[in-house]
Amino acid sequence: MLQGAISIISENWLLLLVGQYPNGPLGGIAATLMLSVLGIVLAFPLSVLIALARISRWRLLRAPATALVYLVRGVPLLMIIFWVYFLFPLLLGANVPGFATMVCTLVIYEGAFLSEVVRAGIQSLPAGQMDAARALGHSYPRAMRYVILPQALYNMLPAILSQFISTIKETTLGYVINVPELTFAASQINNRLLTKPFEVFLILALTYYVVCFGLTAAATWLERRIATRRAGPGAAPLAIMETAG
Repeated sequence: MLQGAISIISENWLLLLVGQYPNGPLGGIAATLMLSVLGIVLAFPLSVLIALARISRWRLLRAPATALVYLVRGVPLLMIIFWVYFLFPLLLGANVPGFATMVCTLVIYEGAFLSEVVRAGIQSLPAGQMDAARALGHSYPRAMRYVILPQALYNMLPAILSQFISTIKETTLGYVINVPELTFAASQINNRLLTKPFEVFLILALTYYVVCFGLTAAATWLERRIATRRAGPGAAPLAIMETAG
């Protein structure tokens, strides 16, 4: 089995890495990571707007934003993929490529999930931060932009990285609309070989594990670093004194 897996990797590593590129669309791990990065990067501004609407005093903003978050979080991602896949061509009057469809889906889906991360990051800051900014003459938008959001974003970095890891795993559903990501590449290999499905999908699982485990370790390290910096230089001596006592 091990020898068979090694043989599959040696013969198909380029397909797993970049798909049919340059003779076809970019695929494999490269497409998976590109989908994930685009999904998170494009969803972040949307998530900030939704989070600000969620904490707004104006019900006209708060109610629709809350309904959107609950709707998206309560519906399977596969259902949203189908909605976007069939609805966008009707609205635009043109065919939408599978890759663009998946990016749009991830922006909607991750925007809703990230908005809760952003909202929690903002609400975790002391209320005195906003009061102090307003006392210095900042308007609410300026105080949010220059005082609140930078601090909240710094505290949210581990959670954002964790959401990015989830996005990598969610891209596997792009397979159902023929997006040439890593799972699609593995399926192509399996369809060609026919006799080694266990080895092919074991390679697929291990690949996702290695990528996600590495990013999880990075998120853990980043979280500890942020916690250490927030605790300040006196935290370590204090912890040693408490342990000795």
